[in-house]
Amino acid sequence: MTKGRVLVHFGSEGVSVYRLQGGELIRLTRERLPFGAGLAGEALADSVSEFCGGLKEFAEVVDNKSTRVHATGVFQQLLRAEANALVNSVYVDTGLYFNIVGPELERFYRDTGMSACGSNDMVEGLVRREFRTAVVCGSFQQWLRDIEGTIAQLRETGTEVLSPRSTRVKPETEGTDFILFDYQSPLKNQRDTWRHKYVHMDAFRQADAVVVCNPGGRVGSGTVFELGFMSALGKRVIFTEEPQGVSVSFPCEVGLGA
Repeated sequence: MTKGRVLVHFGSEGVSVYRLQGGELIRLTRERLPFGAGLAGEALADSVSEFCGGLKEFAEVVDNKSTRVHATGVFQQLLRAEANALVNSVYVDTGLYFNIVGPELERFYRDTGMSACGSNDMVEGLVRREFRTAVVCGSFQQWLRDIEGTIAQLRETGTEVLSPRSTRVKPETEGTDFILFDYQSPLKNQRDTWRHKYVHMDAFRQADAVVVCNPGGRVGSGTVFELGFMSALGKRVIFTEEPQGVSVSFPCEVGLGA
Protein backbone atom coordinates (compact mmCIF):
# COMPACT_ATOMS: atom_id res chain seq x y z
CA MET A 1 0.00 0.00 0.00
CA THR A 2 1.12 3.53 -0.79
CA LYS A 3 2.06 5.89 2.03
CA GLY A 4 1.91 9.63 1.53
CA ARG A 5 -0.56 11.50 -0.63
CA VAL A 6 -1.96 9.99 -3.82
CA LEU A 7 -2.35 12.32 -6.81
CA VAL A 8 -4.42 11.46 -9.87
CA HIS A 9 -4.31 13.24 -13.23
CA PHE A 10 -7.10 12.62 -15.73
CA GLY A 11 -6.39 13.73 -19.31
CA SER A 12 -8.07 13.25 -22.68
CA GLU A 13 -6.38 9.92 -23.40
CA GLY A 14 -5.73 8.44 -20.02
CA VAL A 15 -5.10 8.77 -16.32
CA SER A 16 -1.92 8.71 -14.25
CA VAL A 17 -1.59 7.95 -10.55
CA TYR A 18 1.30 9.26 -8.46
CA ARG A 19 2.54 9.02 -4.90
CA LEU A 20 3.95 12.12 -3.19
CA GLN A 21 5.96 11.37 -0.08
CA GLY A 22 8.73 13.39 1.50
CA GLY A 23 8.80 15.71 -1.49
CA GLU A 24 9.42 12.83 -3.91
CA LEU A 25 6.93 12.26 -6.75
CA ILE A 26 6.66 8.74 -8.14
CA ARG A 27 4.29 7.67 -10.92
CA LEU A 28 2.60 4.44 -9.89
CA THR A 29 0.61 3.68 -13.02
CA ARG A 30 -0.69 5.12 -16.28
CA GLU A 31 -3.76 3.75 -18.01
CA ARG A 32 -5.18 4.67 -21.38
CA LEU A 33 -8.83 5.58 -20.98
CA PRO A 34 -10.41 7.34 -23.97
CA PHE A 35 -12.50 9.94 -22.12
CA GLY A 36 -12.92 11.95 -25.32
CA ALA A 37 -14.54 9.12 -27.28
CA GLY A 38 -18.17 10.13 -26.96
CA LEU A 39 -18.40 9.88 -23.19
CA ALA A 40 -20.54 12.56 -21.59
CA GLY A 41 -22.91 13.20 -18.72
CA GLU A 42 -23.56 10.27 -16.41
CA ALA A 43 -21.43 7.90 -18.49
CA LEU A 44 -18.40 10.16 -18.06
CA ALA A 45 -19.05 10.59 -14.33
CA ASP A 46 -19.48 6.82 -13.91
CA SER A 47 -16.22 6.15 -15.73
CA VAL A 48 -14.30 8.61 -13.54
CA SER A 49 -15.91 7.32 -10.33
CA GLU A 50 -15.22 3.72 -11.29
CA PHE A 51 -11.54 4.46 -11.74
CA CYS A 52 -11.39 6.39 -8.44
CA GLY A 53 -13.01 3.42 -6.72
CA GLY A 54 -10.01 1.35 -7.78
CA LEU A 55 -7.53 3.69 -6.07
CA LYS A 56 -7.71 1.48 -2.96
CA GLU A 57 -5.17 -0.67 -4.82
CA PHE A 58 -2.65 2.09 -4.06
CA ALA A 59 -3.75 3.40 -0.67
CA GLU A 60 -5.52 2.05 2.41
CA VAL A 61 -7.61 5.22 2.68
CA VAL A 62 -8.98 7.10 -0.32
CA ASP A 63 -10.59 10.36 0.76
CA ASN A 64 -10.43 14.11 0.25
CA LYS A 65 -7.54 14.40 2.74
CA SER A 66 -5.17 11.77 1.34
CA THR A 67 -6.11 11.88 -2.33
CA ARG A 68 -6.03 14.71 -4.87
CA VAL A 69 -7.72 14.38 -8.26
CA HIS A 70 -6.95 16.78 -11.13
CA ALA A 71 -8.22 16.86 -14.70
CA THR A 72 -7.22 18.59 -17.94
CA GLY A 73 -7.70 18.00 -21.67
CA VAL A 74 -11.25 17.16 -22.71
CA PHE A 75 -12.50 18.01 -19.22
CA GLN A 76 -11.51 21.64 -19.77
CA GLN A 77 -13.93 21.79 -22.71
CA LEU A 78 -17.01 21.02 -20.62
CA LEU A 79 -19.60 23.76 -20.23
CA ARG A 80 -19.88 25.17 -16.71
CA ALA A 81 -23.11 23.27 -16.03
CA GLU A 82 -21.58 20.02 -17.31
CA ALA A 83 -18.42 20.54 -15.26
CA ASN A 84 -20.42 21.27 -12.11
CA ALA A 85 -22.54 18.16 -12.64
CA LEU A 86 -19.42 16.03 -13.09
CA VAL A 87 -17.74 17.45 -9.97
CA ASN A 88 -20.91 16.85 -7.95
CA SER A 89 -21.39 13.28 -9.24
CA VAL A 90 -17.81 12.26 -8.51
CA TYR A 91 -18.04 13.77 -5.03
CA VAL A 92 -21.30 11.96 -4.23
CA ASP A 93 -19.96 8.64 -5.53
CA THR A 94 -16.43 8.78 -4.10
CA GLY A 95 -16.12 11.64 -1.59
CA LEU A 96 -13.30 13.09 -3.72
CA TYR A 97 -13.06 16.56 -5.23
CA PHE A 98 -12.63 16.42 -9.01
CA ASN A 99 -10.49 19.47 -9.72
CA ILE A 100 -10.74 20.60 -13.35
CA VAL A 101 -7.59 22.64 -13.94
CA GLY A 102 -8.02 25.63 -16.26
CA PRO A 103 -5.77 25.94 -19.34
CA GLU A 104 -3.80 28.91 -17.98
CA LEU A 105 -3.11 27.18 -14.67
CA GLU A 106 -2.14 24.01 -16.52
CA ARG A 107 0.42 25.98 -18.55
CA PHE A 108 1.74 27.49 -15.33
CA TYR A 109 2.20 24.02 -13.84
CA ARG A 110 3.96 22.72 -16.96
CA ASP A 111 6.24 25.76 -17.12
CA THR A 112 7.03 25.35 -13.40
CA GLY A 113 7.88 21.67 -13.88
CA MET A 114 10.05 22.43 -16.90
CA SER A 115 11.98 25.12 -15.02
CA ALA A 116 12.40 23.00 -11.88
CA CYS A 117 13.31 19.59 -13.29
CA GLY A 118 13.05 19.71 -17.09
CA SER A 119 9.74 17.84 -17.09
CA ASN A 120 6.62 18.86 -19.01
CA ASP A 121 4.49 16.71 -16.69
CA MET A 122 1.82 18.94 -15.18
CA VAL A 123 1.95 17.17 -11.82
CA GLU A 124 5.68 17.87 -11.48
CA GLY A 125 4.89 21.58 -11.52
CA LEU A 126 1.79 21.26 -9.37
CA VAL A 127 3.65 19.66 -6.46
CA ARG A 128 6.23 22.45 -6.53
CA ARG A 129 3.80 25.37 -6.59
CA GLU A 130 0.13 24.51 -6.36
CA PHE A 131 -1.38 28.01 -6.34
CA ARG A 132 -0.54 31.28 -8.00
CA THR A 133 -3.20 33.09 -5.96
CA ALA A 134 -5.46 32.24 -3.03
CA VAL A 135 -7.99 33.77 -0.65
CA VAL A 136 -8.01 32.78 3.01
CA CYS A 137 -11.29 32.62 4.96
CA GLY A 138 -12.22 31.89 8.55
CA SER A 139 -13.32 33.71 11.66
CA PHE A 140 -10.98 36.71 11.88
CA GLN A 141 -12.37 37.46 15.34
CA GLN A 142 -11.67 34.00 16.79
CA TRP A 143 -8.79 32.48 14.83
CA LEU A 144 -6.66 35.34 13.56
CA ARG A 145 -3.42 33.75 14.77
CA ASP A 146 -4.23 30.51 12.93
CA ILE A 147 -5.22 32.45 9.82
CA GLU A 148 -1.89 34.30 9.95
CA GLY A 149 -0.14 30.92 10.07
CA THR A 150 -2.07 29.70 7.05
CA ILE A 151 -1.24 32.88 5.13
CA ALA A 152 2.44 32.50 6.00
CA GLN A 153 2.39 28.87 4.83
CA LEU A 154 0.91 29.91 1.49
CA ARG A 155 3.34 32.78 1.00
CA GLU A 156 6.30 30.49 1.70
CA THR A 157 5.36 28.58 -1.48
CA GLY A 158 5.15 31.78 -3.53
CA THR A 159 1.36 32.08 -3.43
CA GLU A 160 -0.07 35.59 -3.58
CA VAL A 161 -2.81 35.96 -0.97
CA LEU A 162 -5.42 38.24 -2.52
CA SER A 163 -7.47 38.63 0.66
CA PRO A 164 -6.86 39.50 3.38
CA ARG A 165 -3.90 41.51 2.11
CA SER A 166 -2.85 42.27 5.69
CA THR A 167 -3.87 40.98 9.12
CA ARG A 168 -3.01 44.13 11.07
CA VAL A 169 -6.26 45.00 12.82
CA LYS A 170 -7.50 48.58 13.08
CA PRO A 171 -7.27 49.24 16.84
CA GLU A 172 -10.75 50.74 17.07
CA THR A 173 -12.32 47.51 15.72
CA GLU A 174 -10.37 45.04 17.85
CA GLY A 175 -12.69 42.91 19.97
CA THR A 176 -15.81 43.97 18.06
CA ASP A 177 -18.18 41.78 16.03
CA PHE A 178 -16.65 42.97 12.75
CA ILE A 179 -12.95 43.70 12.71
CA LEU A 180 -11.27 45.71 9.97
CA PHE A 181 -7.69 45.49 8.76
CA ASP A 182 -5.39 48.44 8.25
CA TYR A 183 -5.95 48.64 4.48
CA GLN A 184 -9.75 48.79 4.81
CA SER A 185 -11.74 52.01 5.04
CA PRO A 186 -13.81 52.73 8.19
CA LEU A 187 -17.43 51.60 8.37
CA LYS A 188 -19.96 54.24 7.32
CA ASN A 189 -22.66 52.42 9.27
CA GLN A 190 -23.62 48.85 10.21
CA ARG A 191 -24.85 48.13 6.68
CA ASP A 192 -21.38 48.92 5.35
CA THR A 193 -20.15 45.60 6.74
CA TRP A 194 -21.72 44.04 3.62
CA ARG A 195 -19.46 46.11 1.34
CA HIS A 196 -16.36 44.81 3.08
CA LYS A 197 -17.69 41.23 3.06
CA TYR A 198 -18.47 41.49 -0.66
CA VAL A 199 -15.01 42.84 -1.55
CA HIS A 200 -13.47 39.85 0.26
CA MET A 201 -15.75 37.37 -1.51
CA ASP A 202 -15.27 39.04 -4.88
CA ALA A 203 -11.57 38.14 -4.63
CA PHE A 204 -12.65 34.48 -4.93
CA ARG A 205 -13.10 35.08 -8.67
CA GLN A 206 -9.38 35.73 -9.24
CA ALA A 207 -8.09 33.02 -6.89
CA ASP A 208 -6.86 29.56 -7.87
CA ALA A 209 -8.30 28.31 -4.57
CA VAL A 210 -10.07 29.41 -1.42
CA VAL A 211 -8.46 28.14 1.78
CA VAL A 212 -10.72 27.96 4.84
CA CYS A 213 -8.84 28.07 8.15
CA ASN A 214 -10.96 26.12 10.64
CA PRO A 215 -9.01 25.05 13.76
CA GLY A 216 -10.58 22.02 15.38
CA GLY A 217 -12.88 21.68 12.39
CA ARG A 218 -15.14 24.52 13.46
CA VAL A 219 -16.76 26.54 10.66
CA GLY A 220 -18.24 29.89 11.67
CA SER A 221 -21.58 31.20 10.42
CA GLY A 222 -19.89 33.90 8.36
CA THR A 223 -17.77 31.31 6.58
CA VAL A 224 -20.82 29.10 5.93
CA PHE A 225 -22.38 32.12 4.22
CA GLU A 226 -19.28 32.45 2.03
CA LEU A 227 -19.26 28.76 1.09
CA GLY A 228 -22.34 29.21 -1.08
CA PHE A 229 -20.59 31.93 -3.05
CA MET A 230 -17.50 29.75 -3.48
CA SER A 231 -19.62 26.86 -4.74
CA ALA A 232 -21.58 29.04 -7.17
CA LEU A 233 -18.29 30.20 -8.70
CA GLY A 234 -17.07 26.61 -8.99
CA LYS A 235 -14.02 27.41 -6.87
CA ARG A 236 -11.67 24.87 -5.40
CA VAL A 237 -12.18 24.93 -1.61
CA ILE A 238 -9.63 23.54 0.84
CA PHE A 239 -10.27 23.34 4.60
CA THR A 240 -7.23 23.22 6.86
CA GLU A 241 -9.04 20.61 8.99
CA GLU A 242 -12.01 18.30 8.52
CA PRO A 243 -15.09 20.59 8.70
CA GLN A 244 -17.46 19.97 11.61
CA GLY A 245 -21.02 21.17 12.12
CA VAL A 246 -21.76 21.88 8.45
CA SER A 247 -25.25 20.61 7.72
CA VAL A 248 -24.70 19.99 3.99
CA SER A 249 -21.53 18.30 2.74
CA PHE A 250 -20.19 19.68 -0.52
CA PRO A 251 -17.19 19.04 -2.82
CA CYS A 252 -14.03 20.18 -1.05
CA GLU A 253 -10.58 19.05 0.06
CA VAL A 254 -8.94 18.92 3.47
CA GLY A 255 -5.35 19.89 4.23
CA LEU A 256 -2.85 22.12 2.45
CA GLY A 257 -0.08 20.66 0.30
CA ALA A 258 -0.35 19.04 -3.12
